[in-house]
Amino acid sequence: MMPFYDVIVVGGGHAGCEAAAAAANLGSKTLLITMDMTKYGQMSCNPAMGGIAKGQIVREIDALGGYSGIIADKTTIQFRMLNRSKGPAMWSPRSQNDRFRFTEEWRHILEKTDNLDLWQDAVISLIIEDKKVKGVRTKIGIEFESNTVILTNGTFLNGLMHIGSAKMKGGRIGEAAAYNITEQLFDHGFKTGRLKTGTPVRIDGRTIDFSKLTEQEGDGESAMFSYLPGTESQLKKRSCWITHTSKDVHSELEKGFDVSPMFDGTIQAAGPRYCPSIESKLVTFAEKEKHQLFLEPEGENTIEFYLNGFSSSLPWDVQLKGLHKISGLENAKIFRPGYAIEYDYFEPTQLYHTLETKFIKNLFFAGQINGTTGYEEAGAQGIMAGINAHLKASESGESFILQRNEAYIGVLIDDLVTKGVDEPYRMFTSRAEFRILLRQDNADFRLTEKSFKLGLASEQRMKLLTEKYELIKEIISYTRDFSVKPKFVNELLVRKGTTELKQGVKLIDIILRPQITIFDLIDVITPFKNFLDKVPEERKTEIIQGAEIAIKYEGYINREQSLAEKLGKYDEIKIENKFNYEQIKSISTEARQKLTNIQPKTIGQAKRIPGVSPSDINVLLVMMGR
Repeated sequence: MMPFYDVIVVGGGHAGCEAAAAAANLGSKTLLITMDMTKYGQMSCNPAMGGIAKGQIVREIDALGGYSGIIADKTTIQFRMLNRSKGPAMWSPRSQNDRFRFTEEWRHILEKTDNLDLWQDAVISLIIEDKKVKGVRTKIGIEFESNTVILTNGTFLNGLMHIGSAKMKGGRIGEAAAYNITEQLFDHGFKTGRLKTGTPVRIDGRTIDFSKLTEQEGDGESAMFSYLPGTESQLKKRSCWITHTSKDVHSELEKGFDVSPMFDGTIQAAGPRYCPSIESKLVTFAEKEKHQLFLEPEGENTIEFYLNGFSSSLPWDVQLKGLHKISGLENAKIFRPGYAIEYDYFEPTQLYHTLETKFIKNLFFAGQINGTTGYEEAGAQGIMAGINAHLKASESGESFILQRNEAYIGVLIDDLVTKGVDEPYRMFTSRAEFRILLRQDNADFRLTEKSFKLGLASEQRMKLLTEKYELIKEIISYTRDFSVKPKFVNELLVRKGTTELKQGVKLIDIILRPQITIFDLIDVITPFKNFLDKVPEERKTEIIQGAEIAIKYEGYINREQSLAEKLGKYDEIKIENKFNYEQIKSISTEARQKLTNIQPKTIGQAKRIPGVSPSDINVLLVMMGR
């Protein structure tokens, strides 16, 4: 009675939503199964998108034709561009969002997507025949058949929550866990483990003394994640607020350490190093007298606040007593305490770069099931899994893989499948070798045409990209040809703290000065201002900044591009199925074990495996006659 599907997606979180939307928009008959259809793209932890490196990922998802950026834009109550004091390779967009509107927007988009069916149920097992997935079975006894399946189970696989000595089964507070899938895949040879994450108290804003806090407003200018026009939020803007812990706070929290599941052996799983609980901070950074905390509004109108930096699994009364020692929160009431959650994940080295599993054909993993943490990392894996599941279901013989010099998404997936994880993986700019190439401003240049050729990015996106490319090229050409006399710019140059001109120069020579921006020159050079009037007003900042970055960083960009091309040659040398590594005695024992386990497809991937040395790589190259 049930239709046959090309792609079934299990789980309606950030990974699942992007996967289902991508597969359906590419033309696959797709089914998205989730346990609660009111929680699509739920912001389980903080109500924000983007941040350092994560903002670049959101822009990449958008450039590919995904929806995370659009939905973040429409539900923004504060937007900030982080790292403005650094070079543009480090600029990272971040939005504070109305988390209730966020999930509503996801549902609206999914319900309007052609080729996509929605079903509320729990998947309890996969239908597997001859090492190939054939569909899924649900809790109410329905079998859905399909060509491919994508698992995006988040923290729900055998999820167990901790608040002090209290334990609750579930994947999120108030929501049931998912069972049986881990055990079934373990029986098929998969390596599985446990990871931990956590979340802080939620506070009643009516009981916060804001007069004792430092206000943090958003950027004044209008900025967005999406390259598409018309996604700007219509919600009222709200500030975040900064406070700090103190020695008194620390002393109060430490009273609960003897009954903390973090320290009494109850929680064995590794937690996120770069988003630790408050009790972990007090141990790891024992010399610190205070830690910064951020009070973030959960929505446009709600009184609920999220206390960023105060994640905890301590007993609820210990959390509350510690909270009351924080400046501005002396009389705070909470809606619910923080908690830790342990959940199953699968070692991601068991995946190909397409996110298809090596042990079961046509089965894909995306999101926290692969050991990552964060909405952005999940959404990125989701859209890539959705694309590749569609290609596999269509039997095109093609796959869609992004390289490390093409996208942070490429870095993310290559890190997972090549290096694996021993703690929740979070993306940082430092993980990428080619940060100057992978800027947030040029994600469309890097990815939109690739996605358009696949059939995912729309024709509108390609038109916008072409227009942007041509306008930037024209601006750069204009600055190379237009000459400027000292009398028109010297006052500006002195005001900006840079040397006056003694004779006329080309406009580009002034833009190359670090103290000067194109926006500075618009105000003093009328012909240049008139020329830039051709740039559409709603895209003026984006396009002018793009031209300025191309001018100021041309040498760095060209140098990094040259290095990327040089190193990229190693990724062109295919070695899959060419070696029995166990028989190569001239490489180290560790290299034999790692290469046998991961089975890299190229020399480039082999080079990035921890424990495989340059001398091991040289042996492989010699054996190939290189």
